[in-house]
Amino acid sequence: MTRTWAPVPADSGFGLANLPYGVFAPPGEPPRCGVRIGDHVLDLAAALGDDGFAAPSLNAFLARGRTAWTQTRNRIVDLLTDTSHEPRLTPHLYPVGDVVLQMPFGVADYVDFYASEHHAGNIGRMFRPDAAPLLPNWKHLPVGYHGRAGTVVVSGTPVVRPCGQRKAPSAAAPTFGPSAKLDVEVEVGFVVGASSELGRPVPVSRFAEHVFGVVLVNDWSARDIQAWEYVPLGPFLGKSFATTVSPWVVPLDALAAARVPRPPQDPAPLEYLAEEAWALDLDLALEVNGQVLSRPPYTRMYWSPAQMLAHMTVNGASLRTGDLYASGTVSGPEREQRGSLIELTWNGTEPLTLEDGSTRTFLADGDTVTISGTAPTADGGRISLGEVTGRVEPAVDG
Repeated sequence: MTRTWAPVPADSGFGLANLPYGVFAPPGEPPRCGVRIGDHVLDLAAALGDDGFAAPSLNAFLARGRTAWTQTRNRIVDLLTDTSHEPRLTPHLYPVGDVVLQMPFGVADYVDFYASEHHAGNIGRMFRPDAAPLLPNWKHLPVGYHGRAGTVVVSGTPVVRPCGQRKAPSAAAPTFGPSAKLDVEVEVGFVVGASSELGRPVPVSRFAEHVFGVVLVNDWSARDIQAWEYVPLGPFLGKSFATTVSPWVVPLDALAAARVPRPPQDPAPLEYLAEEAWALDLDLALEVNGQVLSRPPYTRMYWSPAQMLAHMTVNGASLRTGDLYASGTVSGPEREQRGSLIELTWNGTEPLTLEDGSTRTFLADGDTVTISGTAPTADGGRISLGEVTGRVEPAVDG
């Protein structure tokens, strides 16, 4: 196995097989683009002599397309393995603990899907107990909604409890106030690099030409606000107050070994969604206040990232550099694999007891939520997808 001269701990998930991209700011200096190697960030503008990486966003690099992405990755690997580069590059390695990680890319548009059969089935059983868990369209198309790009924030950003209208089933009229059912959603997001032309759909076969990489996503949800507003047009204020993403974008090139076969879909999808069935072998974990509550498996997702992209553009909608689309809540068939509190507590009827003795149905003010993940490598190791973290702050009056 190729080794790097950079200081990488033996148990690091950020070795040469990973090399995720992000934006960082050294103390007293402006933000710029970098790649993580071990517990350091390599300044790419200095390392590559490329001023495009001196920007406080990855968007200019993302717009260059698949050939440039692969060439850049190969060049970074060469720089980090050839010891002749060590004297020049060492001054441009910054300890992760000494820098401020920023939003890695400017979000152009944000779409959230509903691609987990287990999550959708659980929600259906909760709220439609006398009907089929899945609605008739669910296995024919990737269901999604268009979210708010301006409230996508980077890991570590506090999340203020949202206010809005809620209506209890027994109440005659709605009331206004802070959400009492603030929830977490464990998701995986896909970052679009290369744009597409308006009016021309992007087929499943061109997924890797447009999608640069993956981030972890927490699509925070105010379930009580959502329940009152979502009929007939779907999620709105119950979702748009905050969506948090991890600071590291793991390129698709680092996830080649994570692509695994998936059972064929039944019924077979329409032609524009037909593909060789595949999934991503990503192990995810949900923590609240440092305690692991569940481990959702991404391999159990029904709709693939390529199918979501194809459906998102089949009407001719164009892609823009920086577009983000997310999988929706990742859940598996077992209770300990559910990726949201609404499932873990069955809409609050089965409270969780935390290690400190406190109980939760939904999130309390002061709770810190962390989602992490790993993926396999070709040599049997695992890379880290990083973490996405947020702390719940009290609602703002007035």
